[in-house]
This record gives sequence, C-alpha cells and structure tokens, in this order.
Amino acid sequence: MTASPPIDTDAVIIGAGPVGLFQVFQLGLHGIQCHVIDALPHLGGQCAQLYPDKPIYDIPGVLMCTGAQLVEQLQQQIRPFGATFHLGHEVASLTLSPADGHFDLATNHGLALRAKVVIVAAGVGAFQPRKLKLEGLDRFEGHQLWHHAPPAEQLAGQRVVIVGGDDDAVRAALALSEPAASPRPAQVTLVHRRDVFNADDASLATLRERIASNAVQFVAGQAIGFETAPEDRLGSLQVLGPDAQTRSVPCDALLVLQGLSPRLGPVAEWGLTLERKQVVVNPATFESSTPGVFAVGDINTYPGKRKLILCGFHEATLAAFAAAALVHPDQPVQLQYTTTSPRLHQLLGVSGAAPSH
Repeated sequence: MTASPPIDTDAVIIGAGPVGLFQVFQLGLHGIQCHVIDALPHLGGQCAQLYPDKPIYDIPGVLMCTGAQLVEQLQQQIRPFGATFHLGHEVASLTLSPADGHFDLATNHGLALRAKVVIVAAGVGAFQPRKLKLEGLDRFEGHQLWHHAPPAEQLAGQRVVIVGGDDDAVRAALALSEPAASPRPAQVTLVHRRDVFNADDASLATLRERIASNAVQFVAGQAIGFETAPEDRLGSLQVLGPDAQTRSVPCDALLVLQGLSPRLGPVAEWGLTLERKQVVVNPATFESSTPGVFAVGDINTYPGKRKLILCGFHEATLAAFAAAALVHPDQPVQLQYTTTSPRLHQLLGVSGAAPSH
C-alpha cells in the first residue's frame, strides 16, 4: 500500500490535556495553524481521565470547576482557531528534515505530518491501558478484546467478561447489562481481585442491585490464562480465585478496563536532553535542546519548575511567542492585548466594541 503524503502544518502539539489545549489558543493568537495528537481517544488528558468530576480551585478567575468542565471550557475557547485533532494516535517518530528544517512526524497508525515547530505537552507521558500479561491474548484485540468499552449494541446478547474494579469497569458493567440499552442485553461477568470497587456511590448501589438480581455475575480473582474456541477464537478466561481454585469463565468478548498508566514512550528516543524522564527546557522560551521543539506542562523541567496547570498555561504562552518567531521569521512578534487588538478580535470572531455604561 502506498503511504499517504504528509500533512503540512505550522505546528504540531503532542498532547491534548489542558496545557495542550491552551497551547492551541496561544498559537492561534499568533496566526499559527496546528494539529494536535494524543494517545487517548478523547480530549483532556490526565485531567479528563483521572479526575473529571473532582473540583479544581486554582484556575485564575474561576472559583471552582471540575476537570471535565475545565476541558469543555478550553474546547470552547480554542474553537475559533480550527485546530485538527488526531486522537488515539501516538507519535512513533520525530525527525528533522535537513532540506528545509521542518520536522517529520509519524504516528503508530500511519499518520504523517510535517511541521515547522513541535510542542510537546504530553503531561507525564502517553497514557496506555494496563493490559493483562497473558501471552498470545493480544491477537484477539479489536474483535474480541477491547481496552475501552464499545457501544452496548455491538455486544448485545454476548457473554462479556469485564476485568477491572474502577469507574470504567463499573460503568461498562452497568451499561452492558442495562435492559433498556439493547433488545438483548449482554451477559456480563465482572472479574476483580476482590469485592471492593472504586466508583461513585450511585453506580456502586446499582451494581450491587444488578449482582443481587444476577443481571451481572461477579467473580473474585485474578486472570491467569485463557482458552480458545474453534477457529482460534477466544473462548474463556481462566481466573484464579482467593480459594486458590481456578475457574473457567466463558466469554465471547473480553473488556480489560484496569485503568491507564503513563509512560514516556518514544519521546525518550528523539534526542532531547532529559532529566529524570523530563524534557530539559530554557525557561525563557520553553524550547528543548533541539531548536524548534518545545515542551510545556508536566513533561518539562527547569529550575523552579512546579507541576501546576496554571504554570503550564504560562509556559504555553511564552512557548507560543518563541514559536511564532520561527514560524513567521519575517514578521515581528508583537505583544497584543485581546481587550484592544482588532487583529485578535478578528481571529477570535468577537466584536471589539467597548461595552456601554
């Protein structure tokens, strides 16, 4: 198959957490077009994945908002700039083209991009699902094995085994066993090491009701193997219980929802100077040891570094000014205020008229 030609853009942002999203805004103010890549299938990064419902109190001018609300407000703020998002992609390679000084990026799904600057806003690293360490299990991925919950109708009537004990696993068990969700609800078995789950009280109460009514089966234990069915299909999961007995749990579909873990991943192979798995940057510009590659947010380090969202917003602002000098080398980089600049009002699609009193 012939590879698609790379997509040309001014900037590529790696990471779609709050700092990566605010980076879109700051680049947009400088008229810089950008594409955003994130390994997760949704926007928000760690903020949306780990604490979407928890309150945040240190966003300037916002008394309190949840992680999900912050991500939603940032999406609204960047909408005028029309950034292109590539979710569920991990940057596999980053190389500098000696011909024109642009950066060539390729993702694990074959996406190719060329950019004048790259800004790494990957937080503590790319989030990867925690998988079952069972040899040969990966071959079922995408048709019988998932690390995110597919739509309930896709698994209607099937024997579904869910491994996990956190919010995602509990929500999936409830969604798939909901009588109204499909004409044929899935036959759900929830496997967890013990009968203790980490979810909100309402979800836990509903789960207990479903278990009591046999709408959801619960098996305590740890997955230690699997058995195949005819035509090399996944047939059952072997679970070692607390009584040291192994139980075979039939399954047509296996959902492994054990949460996510961050890892630095390919960033470590890009030749950037690292210190304790963080990218060393110049705090005046947040440029890394490779000219044209910047790092903002939790992924970077410099003297006095503090891992706070509001600090990441400051870093994204200064990085945008430095990036603008590279993207538009023939144009002076001027400080303009969103309250008074007609140019910024035009970019934002707002009226610059002063309010009447």
